[in-house]
Amino acid sequence: MGESEDTIVSVAEARGRAATASEARARTARYDRRSGRVVVELANGCAFAFPARLAQGLEGAGDEDLAEVEVLGAGFGLHWERLDVDLSVPGLLAGLFGTKAWMDRQRAAKAGAARSAAKAAAARRNGAKGGRPRKAAVKTGR
Repeated sequence: MGESEDTIVSVAEARGRAATASEARARTARYDRRSGRVVVELANGCAFAFPARLAQGLEGAGDEDLAEVEVLGAGFGLHWERLDVDLSVPGLLAGLFGTKAWMDRQRAAKAGAARSAAKAAAARRNGAKGGRPRKAAVKTGR
């Protein structure tokens, strides 16, 4: 290699080391049975934990399966082989515990279960009118 190529390689290696030290890459991950959380230690010295059963694919998993977590490749993912589940470390840090569709369903289920005085009053008014209107029967041309 020429001198300029050596310089380019040295600069690229320095950038790679800096990125490894500062980006949200998992160094280790483990399941803590006592708290029910996955604990992730990052390459930059930070750590975070999340409730395992809040994540898509881990909801009904047993402790033994959850304990089989491994860090993928450069540390950008977590993997559970037996469960066939992969989660993104940057996504988890952003509060994304699954796909957009799955997250939307979780939010809708939580919102539907909400109880408030306004919701109860609306249900009473609907009940006084005979309840929720029935869906019209769909006619098929068969």
